[in-house]
Amino acid sequence: MAEVLEQEDTAVEAVTTPVVETPAPPVIDDQQAAAILLLLFSEEEAAGILSRLEPDEVQQLSSVMYSVANVGADEINRVLDRFVDRARHRTTVGYRADVQIQAMLTTALGEQRAEAMISRTAPKKAAPSLDALKWMAPKEIVAMIEEEHPQIVALVLSFLSPDNAAAVLKLLPAENQEDIIYRLATLGQVSPDAIETIEQLLSAHHSPKGSAPVDTGGGTASDVAAIMNLVGKRNSNRMIKALAKRDKTLAGEIQDQMFTFADLITIDAKDLGTVMRSVDNELLIPALKGADAKLKAKILGAMSTRAAQTLEDEMGERGPMPMSEVVEAQKAVVAQARKLADAGDITIGGQSDDYV
Repeated sequence: MAEVLEQEDTAVEAVTTPVVETPAPPVIDDQQAAAILLLLFSEEEAAGILSRLEPDEVQQLSSVMYSVANVGADEINRVLDRFVDRARHRTTVGYRADVQIQAMLTTALGEQRAEAMISRTAPKKAAPSLDALKWMAPKEIVAMIEEEHPQIVALVLSFLSPDNAAAVLKLLPAENQEDIIYRLATLGQVSPDAIETIEQLLSAHHSPKGSAPVDTGGGTASDVAAIMNLVGKRNSNRMIKALAKRDKTLAGEIQDQMFTFADLITIDAKDLGTVMRSVDNELLIPALKGADAKLKAKILGAMSTRAAQTLEDEMGERGPMPMSEVVEAQKAVVAQARKLADAGDITIGGQSDDYV
């Protein structure tokens, strides 16, 4: 009997004793993991890694390193385990791939044709001597190039990130901006002499000089559009209008890249509803045929239930459509959105405080 009572007491105690759950370890994201790994290296080793990163990456890691400076052994072990696991699943396909690709193309096409093919398809890289541009403040760059020929200014901008290029462009004289943008959009192949000029400018500003000529990554409508999106509506409108007088087709290409159909997802629901109410279903049906699921859902959600259902029914009744028809319909919707934005009825873009 005593044994039974003892078992019952034990059972009651097990039921009434609260279960203490072990708290889950804190989540360590990839940036924090990278910062922890850097702190495990010697100063010289960490500096070697940081020297290979872009300025914004160095800034992000520097900030995160302060936040993880006091992590414990458990967190460090988890980061090391993650690193080893990822390293184990990496392949060596990318190692010296440029050498392998060049050898294959040379064997297949011959040296001369292979070089021509590589010049058209290989990623464009700046010479090490031009990397200093990425680390310079916009005012420093302007002081260096403001007296230079617009072609040299355009070439310098082509090596900058869009936000840096936009900041530099806004500091340059307004009467020169359109010419610079035109030259940037039509840059194409760059001569070694032009690269040497930039190297000499950097050298004069106490930057090391290199000797390798390079192809620029600039010279496309999308590159210029990225800059235009960051200089503000008044500046971009003025430059686009001036550019259209010189090359209407190029101005149109840049404007098309500045705001695309996919960018409609960045508009708030109220403004998006305004756009949709101003566009006929005959345009919306093919336009939405080529939209991704998230954008399609946002557009339908910005419409009334009845209008959205009607549109979905009509889309369901239509068969496959030519891609050309989809693209033209999307361009027409974007054109209407731009028209409403110019009239002040909606706001699009948002990269600067005066862009509507």
